[in-house]
Amino acid sequence: MNQQRGYLKVEKLTGHTYLNHELLCQALTHSSYTNENKQVYYEDYERLEFLGDAVLELTTSEFLYMNHPEMREGNMTKMRASLVCESTLASCARKIGLEKYILFGKGEEQTGGRNRDSIISDVMEAVIGSLYLDGGIEVAKRFIYQCVLDHYEDKILFYDSKTILQERVQEKGRSLSYELVDECGPAHDRTYKVNCMINKKKVSEGSGRTKKGAEQEAAYQALLILNEK
Repeated sequence: MNQQRGYLKVEKLTGHTYLNHELLCQALTHSSYTNENKQVYYEDYERLEFLGDAVLELTTSEFLYMNHPEMREGNMTKMRASLVCESTLASCARKIGLEKYILFGKGEEQTGGRNRDSIISDVMEAVIGSLYLDGGIEVAKRFIYQCVLDHYEDKILFYDSKTILQERVQEKGRSLSYELVDECGPAHDRTYKVNCMINKKKVSEGSGRTKKGAEQEAAYQALLILNEK
């Protein structure tokens, strides 16, 4: 894909027109690309990721503080952790297709870097950092509100689903287990399918790029079924 066209598409995803396009370029550049192209270390996304992480935590903390006056510090900390964790950010990034525009070196591309939650979540934070530097805190906050904090209660339920389901099942004296029923694809891009079993009976199923992700999806589906009863 032409890089310039890619940057224009990312601008549309963020809703912000950059004054300094070098910031956006940096936010989307993995270190493997800079290494293969003999560029200096600070032109990859890592420094912007550091900044974006701080902006994301501050914005999320403020959001929870203002919207949950009844909530104690410990619960706010847990809720924030769910919203800014690696898997949540990677999911938010994939929802807008951000991973398609990351610049990788050939080696990292071939070994599945574009599918790794750790990288995609880092780029999401780097983009937040670039928005902060280019447009200020309000521009960065708008993006976070639209892409991370939208439907935040559903996201918390999903990413805490295994823990929540375990607690509910234990309260009723039942057993909970996950059964791997299928896995396919190359080693660097596998898809796993699992069944969620309560008292050894299938309640739901889930799929994901990791076993943990598949179990998480299955637990979430089980919770939705239990909530309907």
